Amino acid sequence: MSLVPQRPVSTVLESLRKQVKGLDRARQIFTNRDLNLAKIEALGFDMDYTLARYHQNALDEASVRLTLERLVSERAYPERLLGIEPKPDFAIRGLIIDTWKGRVLKLDAHRHVGKGYEGLKELSKDELKAYRDETIRLNDASRFALIDTLFALPEAYLYAAIIEELSKDRKLGREDFEKLYKDIRFCIDLAHRDGSIKTEIMADLEKFIHGRDVELAQTLHRYRSAGKKLFVLTNSFAVYSDHVMRHLLDGVLPEYPTWQSYFDVIITGAHKPSFFTDQAPFLITDTRGTVHGEEKQRFEKGVIYQGGNLQDFERLFGYGGERVVYVGDHIYGDIVRSKKSSAWRTMMIVEELEDELAKAEALSQDIQWIDSLDAEISRLNERLIFEQHLLFRLEASQEEEREDARKDISLKRDQLKRQRRILLDELEELELALDREFNPFWGLIFRQNNEATLFGAQVEDYACIYSSRVTNLLNYSPMHYFRAPRQLMPHERY
Repeated sequence: MSLVPQRPVSTVLESLRKQVKGLDRARQIFTNRDLNLAKIEALGFDMDYTLARYHQNALDEASVRLTLERLVSERAYPERLLGIEPKPDFAIRGLIIDTWKGRVLKLDAHRHVGKGYEGLKELSKDELKAYRDETIRLNDASRFALIDTLFALPEAYLYAAIIEELSKDRKLGREDFEKLYKDIRFCIDLAHRDGSIKTEIMADLEKFIHGRDVELAQTLHRYRSAGKKLFVLTNSFAVYSDHVMRHLLDGVLPEYPTWQSYFDVIITGAHKPSFFTDQAPFLITDTRGTVHGEEKQRFEKGVIYQGGNLQDFERLFGYGGERVVYVGDHIYGDIVRSKKSSAWRTMMIVEELEDELAKAEALSQDIQWIDSLDAEISRLNERLIFEQHLLFRLEASQEEEREDARKDISLKRDQLKRQRRILLDELEELELALDREFNPFWGLIFRQNNEATLFGAQVEDYACIYSSRVTNLLNYSPMHYFRAPRQLMPHERY
């Protein structure tokens, strides 16, 4: 008998529930912590990979080419490196570069190395085991570098590809590995500083950025109409931001003559994550990049600002704390740092979700078979424990027939172990095959075997909600209550 009293359900509410439940999973928003949008007064958005969705292959090609050109011209690397072709599927978010050993690694949530490459050669089980005695200290920037943005994916690929190429001439050591990483970082930064990458993008926006999406304009309009204040907070500077945002929003809805019309505050050149910790002033700028002075009184709609800091932002804006949701794609610069330095709520954009969810659906039968194998292995483990316990009890008894009984139990135990070994080998083979379906080098972005990846754990720990794109907000009411599933500890599961 249920202890919960039965209540009549509103047909309107039931219809809405069915609508949300019927959404394609790729367009759903997933909840880690309860978030009631009715209590949210302001929504902020990063621009790159959040409001603006990039064509990753085109951007990777440009990043690889421009970085290699600078490695040859600025750092005297051999010209044959210019022949390295982009490989967009090599890197995924959440990888770690070990600059002492020249390796790219995938870690689980406990910072155990599950997969790795030296050059383009996968590490053997013995090479992976060597990491078990090491502590992966991610805050040790002198050794480890985190690939935590989609912009950084070419960095991981170039590091591996160049090591592969240079190793043909001689054996490389720690000094070579460290120097190479520093040189790649310098040349990538140089391509951004001298404007090469963004100049190419601005010259052909259609090639690099998905075209204007009416759903983006409708999403912003819907939340504005519900009384929410909207702001942009991006590290890109005003000239580039203006090009991109005009491409996305100008002329989409008649109520908004320019992209600036959608937002109450626009902050460019924010220097996140420093924005959340430092005290830089807010400068008034324009779409030509000219700075006109410093803002100290209040933000004005339609004006573009540059720089700034969290404390002054909340003072000048008039909104802060848990009344703000910030939407971004950078796990550290947007999500972790804002969560640690403020009371802002967070929404993480993980566009890779769409592909992974689509593949998971297509491979659902394989995934179910893997789950059933895993369950059978767990059952065998329980039987082994039981047989081992019987053997222990038998050894402690004084019965004369115990030798025959001991042999019988030992035989059963050995049979169970052989069955388990066969299933474990089959499970490992199937998991490897499944991984390659998602990514031929690394597998799933959120999972490493039975554990969450480092990236997956960070999303779970710091993002209140997460989804594949900003426009998925259009599928939910501006008053929607995102409720997290009840988390059970192992002892609470029955």
